[in-house]
Amino acid sequence: MLHTSTILSTRSGSQHSNASFNIVNTRDESTTSLELMKILGFCNSKAGWTLLIAPDHTIRKSMLDHCDIDINKLLVLKLKDLIDLEHTLDCALNNGNFAAVITWPGILSAQQIQQRSLSHSDTTLFCFKEACSMPASEFAH
Repeated sequence: MLHTSTILSTRSGSQHSNASFNIVNTRDESTTSLELMKILGFCNSKAGWTLLIAPDHTIRKSMLDHCDIDINKLLVLKLKDLIDLEHTLDCALNNGNFAAVITWPGILSAQQIQQRSLSHSDTTLFCFKEACSMPASEFAH
């Protein structure tokens, strides 16, 4: 059984954390999906919104319902719909309304991550490291 409380444990081997920044390593598509649901469950228990910046068809409402994720606290932005990624990210990290921001592989470069002022933010940033896509069974139609 997966436990939400293991998300921030640096001993788990799947995540490296530095204050409010977490790199999420996944081995394959199924672990990517499981880690995403664990992170969303963890973020859902916090006060504030969760921003997920991800490609199309990353999650479906049925997945969220199955994991008891409150969709009223989740904002999903597709990368193709963002005009200014860095401005959107900085606003989410610094305005106090977001508990967490989750990004997908390839969305943020190492330089963009380093430029964020995470030490001044109460918002947790989760970045998936491996270039994994969601399983075909999880794609929205």
